[in-house]
Amino acid sequence: MTNIPSVNLADFLSDDPKRKQKFVDEIGNAYEDIGFVSLKNHFLSDELVSGLYKEVKSFFALDVETKRKYEIEGLGGQRGYVSFGKEHAKGKKEGDLKEFWHFGQEPSADANLPEDYPANVTVEELPDFNKTGMEAYRMLEKTGIYVLRALALYIGVDEHYFDHWAANGNSILRPIHYPPITSEPKGAVRAGAHGDINLITLLMGASTGGLQVLTKEGEWVDAIPQEDELVINVGDMLERHTNNKLRSTIHRVVNPPKEQWDKPRYSIPFFMHPRGDMKLNCMPECINEEHPKAFEDITAGEFLHQRLVEIGLIKE
Repeated sequence: MTNIPSVNLADFLSDDPKRKQKFVDEIGNAYEDIGFVSLKNHFLSDELVSGLYKEVKSFFALDVETKRKYEIEGLGGQRGYVSFGKEHAKGKKEGDLKEFWHFGQEPSADANLPEDYPANVTVEELPDFNKTGMEAYRMLEKTGIYVLRALALYIGVDEHYFDHWAANGNSILRPIHYPPITSEPKGAVRAGAHGDINLITLLMGASTGGLQVLTKEGEWVDAIPQEDELVINVGDMLERHTNNKLRSTIHRVVNPPKEQWDKPRYSIPFFMHPRGDMKLNCMPECINEEHPKAFEDITAGEFLHQRLVEIGLIKE
């Protein structure tokens, strides 16, 4: 395998049952095999994408003192700014070579959530930053819900099984800035090898290079989507819920060749989380003699807390 499989959301949205089933089979098979796809014909317009990158680059270009005033203590990095080197991969000491921002869910009035989500942090210096960020958040959320509908059909449950859990879920949009590398990193990489915590991750910006995926055979493969494609992968919550049927694959962002150290890199993942009260118990449809139940019962909220402690964003 030299790249991750590519799928077309237009197939799933078409009125042709054969095209819809083709998408279900393609994405389901890819997620059983490597856990990653690149997806074309999502809901993000070119104008929205370019507008978001403009705002994100403007924010990270602000001076450190200005950015630091948006780093809110006590939130475990769930909203606002997280400064350079704060986060590390699970089991790793070195901080990743990145700084980032978090936009979070603004739930509907009738969401009836078991917890209050923190409010988003408003950047005073950039009047369009928050508005553009939340527009992109909604379009990525919409794309993610359709992907989850396809996966529900692949697993053999109702197409809308995930809708309630995902629609007001604790999802995060994370614009990341990997600054130019100025000296030998001493064991640190732009993002250490890790699996994602959530249900699925939708990634903008992988076409700039550096993202690598670990295959079943133990080989690192470059994930190189087309510029208009999103990279979408399975997270640990969905792997757990499907009793390892769908794979949360280890991936990393490697440092570029030395001659490209002077170039920054931007990527914008959307981590699609369910509501905290969603049970991640192994689905009965994914348990059989060959695949006995592999995980203890746990809610999404409990699992998220465990993992935020492990990666250093929450101190116990």
